Amino acid sequence: MLETLLTTAAGAVSATVGVLVGGVVTRRATERQWLRDQQLVAYQELFGHYAKFTMELRRAHGDRRGWDYDWGEWSAALMRVSLVAPPGIAAEIDAFGRAVGSFLDQVARTRDPLRDPVSPEEFERARAAPAQAQVKLVNAIRRSLSRDRSGLPFGIGG
Repeated sequence: MLETLLTTAAGAVSATVGVLVGGVVTRRATERQWLRDQQLVAYQELFGHYAKFTMELRRAHGDRRGWDYDWGEWSAALMRVSLVAPPGIAAEIDAFGRAVGSFLDQVARTRDPLRDPVSPEEFERARAAPAQAQVKLVNAIRRSLSRDRSGLPFGIGG
């Protein structure tokens, strides 16, 4: 009788421990998946804004026309990505942001596309630093989200 009771109790304890451990493991996996999903959305938004304002500036200078962009949205995208990016990615985002700032100094803050447009060659020279920073950032993101260790040797878009 005692042996049966001990066996039953041990089985019940084992089942309870299994359920608790399974719950913890499942919760952690769910939290990791949620964070990964949030990171992907933030990264996509950041690159989307970069591509939009880069194209707007390129067209404005090429067409010798004015331009407008909601810089609050760019700042908000940077803030949102800073909330979910791991430290290594955040450092690459900072470098990308500084390169974008230099680009903006050259084509947006000091040059007026109506009176002093940059040439296509000047535009591409100004865009070189953010393009390189973008490739480094994309590769860091790819490494953090997958097992892709080789990365891309070139940039796409922007």
